[in-house]
Amino acid sequence: MAIEFVHSPLLTFAIGLAVVVLLLVELDLPAFVGLTIAAFTVGLVNAAFVPDFTAAQAATETATAFGNGMAGIGIPILMAAIIGKSMLESGSAQRVVRGFQSLVGSENSDIALWGSSSLLAIPVFFDSVFYLMAPLARSMRARVGKNYALYLVVVGAGAATTHVFVPPTPGPLAVADTIGVDLGMTILVGVAVAIPAGLVGGLGYGRWINARLDIPLRDAMGTSTEQLEERAQRDTGDLPGILESLAPIALAVVLVGSFTAIDTFESVYPALSGLKPVVAFLGDKNVALTVAALAAAVTYLRWTGLSRSVWEDELTEALKSGGNIAAITAMGGAFGALLAASNIGPYIADALQDVGIGLLLTAWLIAAVVRVAQGSATAAMLTAAGIMAPLAGQLDVNQAYLVMAIGAGGNIFSWYNDSGFWLVKEIGGLTQAETLKTWTALTTVISVTGIISVMVLSTLFPLA
Repeated sequence: MAIEFVHSPLLTFAIGLAVVVLLLVELDLPAFVGLTIAAFTVGLVNAAFVPDFTAAQAATETATAFGNGMAGIGIPILMAAIIGKSMLESGSAQRVVRGFQSLVGSENSDIALWGSSSLLAIPVFFDSVFYLMAPLARSMRARVGKNYALYLVVVGAGAATTHVFVPPTPGPLAVADTIGVDLGMTILVGVAVAIPAGLVGGLGYGRWINARLDIPLRDAMGTSTEQLEERAQRDTGDLPGILESLAPIALAVVLVGSFTAIDTFESVYPALSGLKPVVAFLGDKNVALTVAALAAAVTYLRWTGLSRSVWEDELTEALKSGGNIAAITAMGGAFGALLAASNIGPYIADALQDVGIGLLLTAWLIAAVVRVAQGSATAAMLTAAGIMAPLAGQLDVNQAYLVMAIGAGGNIFSWYNDSGFWLVKEIGGLTQAETLKTWTALTTVISVTGIISVMVLSTLFPLA
């Protein structure tokens, strides 16, 4: 039995966990350095136990995974840094915050942020939503003077629930396709599951942890706390108009959403296919966020009275901050990719496939364990979907519930091997401990609430 454990990917996972905790928690190394060393270490362990994985690959695979991560998030994070700094320092974020408060009342600011984040995340990827909403959470904290943990949690809850439950977000869309579920039914059931998960995780847990954890504003995204607080005290007349303030967010959402809309309805309205090449370019998140960044930067220049040279220097400082965030986020993903290369996903999935529980709980458990082991929610969801698809016909309820069970499992316990963990930490200006108490706990609450909702809804409304 001992020999079997030595040759199992569980050893790789245990070593990776121990190394990352030692380097980042005990020795307090810079996150990028610690994650790089941890990824190399996992690669060397893979070389010892994974067939056809060599010691040289421990270095090359880490670099490749890091490069792939940067290809996915590099431009968006750098442009998000410009958007964040520009919206915060021009007063645009503060103006949007006051608009929210005038609509729903200052006592319901968390509901406004949660609702906005949830809606934005339907056509836009999770990371893009967090880039756009984080400045609003920071400005809301500067305006109110408290509740930063709550504002970050509700923003994260809105984006995360949609990310795993509601197509056309890529994760649930791909799972629904793998299992062969009707898209309309998947969206309907996804919304039904996402709402209670978001309410319990965002508003419920958010308010609970906020009463126990006071997170201060720190310098982040190239903007100091003093600058945020100064904007929070300005008269509304000294801030940009609401339409100009919302322009960066609206542009990003409309551009990205345009491709999603045309891709979804093209089969119904064939005339839309002529627009597809245009929106495929403009709707790419790299292009969309670049356009949004330009709009935010122009407002920043107009409303601060800075000279062009000083304005350019300030944007460069924002890019420096964004570069650090991008590097940490991409290396967090690389650490997860090296863990995945140990074949821990299939190993865990095979071990759990014959667990003697119902199919919905089995699907949730497989996705959850794979998610914790290798970091990527989407990878965990697709792994579970591939295993459960041949068994879906045995369900006595609509197969859309299986998609939701997999999504709930894939969302659980985002930690050091998930790039999303580092994204929230760095853009939010949090410590590791604060990120674990807010974001990691939130993803777990959403996951557990999600599977409970699936079990209750599938019992009351089997839709079979």
